[in-house]
Amino acid sequence: MGGKMPGSSRGRGGATSRERRLPAWHLLRLDMSLNSRSLLMLWQRTAGSKPLPHLPREASRCQTTHPDTTMVASSLEAGTRFYPLHRLSVANIPSSARSKSPARGTAVPTPEGLQSRRRKLMEEDSPMVQASKRQRQRYVTKVGKCQVNLGNIQEKKRFLSDIFTTIVDLKYRWFLFVFMMCYIITWVVFGTIYFFDAWVRGDIRHRGDPEWRACIENVDDFISALLFSVESQRTIGYGSRMVTANCAEGVILLMAQSIVGSMIDALMVGCMFVKISRPKKRAQTLIFSKNCVISRRDEKLCLMFRVGDLRDSHMVDAKIRAKLIKSRQTAEGEFIPLEQSELNLGYDTGEDRLFLVEPQIICHVINHHSPFWDLSAESLRREQFEIIVILEGIVEATGMTCQARTSYTEDEILWGYRFEPCMSLEKGAFRVDYSRFEMTFEVQTPAASAKELHELKELEHQEHSTLSLYWDHLLQPCALPGPGLGEDALARLSVPGSVAEGSRSRLLEQEATA
Repeated sequence: MGGKMPGSSRGRGGATSRERRLPAWHLLRLDMSLNSRSLLMLWQRTAGSKPLPHLPREASRCQTTHPDTTMVASSLEAGTRFYPLHRLSVANIPSSARSKSPARGTAVPTPEGLQSRRRKLMEEDSPMVQASKRQRQRYVTKVGKCQVNLGNIQEKKRFLSDIFTTIVDLKYRWFLFVFMMCYIITWVVFGTIYFFDAWVRGDIRHRGDPEWRACIENVDDFISALLFSVESQRTIGYGSRMVTANCAEGVILLMAQSIVGSMIDALMVGCMFVKISRPKKRAQTLIFSKNCVISRRDEKLCLMFRVGDLRDSHMVDAKIRAKLIKSRQTAEGEFIPLEQSELNLGYDTGEDRLFLVEPQIICHVINHHSPFWDLSAESLRREQFEIIVILEGIVEATGMTCQARTSYTEDEILWGYRFEPCMSLEKGAFRVDYSRFEMTFEVQTPAASAKELHELKELEHQEHSTLSLYWDHLLQPCALPGPGLGEDALARLSVPGSVAEGSRSRLLEQEATA
């Protein structure tokens, strides 16, 4: 009782050297296997407090196997508050990777089970596994649908002020529902009014009386009044029910129903025509390549993709533009989510206007105005952005403007590839093979960014200019009358020392032979 166990001695000042060797990362991961009470005991042992007798053996074993915890123990001894970086506080962690502490009273797992669980959790925390599990939310889908939901709209009455556009924008099932309800409601409303008028005037009570002068003949119940409303609004006119001249309200109701029915016909037929003839479905025959490629064209690094039209009736005045969607933080610390910047597809030269009778390769030159000026093959893997491509044109058959959209994320950009040609010459015409529309082939492309290539080219040009100036100076014998002047001229030129020494020796030999 009075003796001390080996390896468990502790000074008053703090923890022993073996207990200080518990690694900080183990403090963060031990909560996967221990409950909160046991973890608090472990921190107390690390801080130098009295150990509790029922501390699990797995924690003490980990204390002796992992070094370098002096910083964590010293911070706890100094009385500072230590907040562990819990897994739940890390962003973009899949829910399947989150674990919970076991409930109180449960059995502590075996050491082999704890090791396998920790190993699995460490593997799930790797960047590659997290990147594969993380689902990328696109701003625009490949088929052109915008993934933006509008919520908490307070002033809903604004939609009623533009009722025509609101009806046209409805889905077909809701559009057909509104179409039918407009007619059914007017039939029922006017049928109810006709029945109420017949009931007030007493036509229903004098059913079958040949001497009674009814307002509407053969309307003696609600069903017959509803049939008269349908026949009047749709101008069917079976002849058995009709308005007589015995009452003025019947004539007024018939005129009102005719006017309301004509307005509903004009609105519903117009909405149906516009909805059917909308050029949205025309965009289904405008296709884009699934991937972008980056390669050199005319000694410039370019971002390229391909567009095509599957119909023989071509788009009139087709124009294409592209937007870069990328979040960034300003120098003042303001975070701008999903900032839109323009990608130049030849607006200044007119190359953005297309004659889309065959597939076209759209090119964006990466220059100092491009947002991809600093993008290299290595940095492309770490970037996160989205390119929105918008193709607009007038449908030749209907004269309406059509718009087709698609998007490319950073993992859909192929560095060092080109598109294969898909056109061939046949007898009397050109032939487009759309089976080769998506095909690409690899070409030799530097992995450096356009900025680095430009700086390297400028450096080579500067060196070439320096050497050209040097040799031009050597070819002028009148400018070098003596060795001394030649040495001063060589010293003023920024040329390597070996070149200058060789040139000086050649000049001396030429003077000796002369």
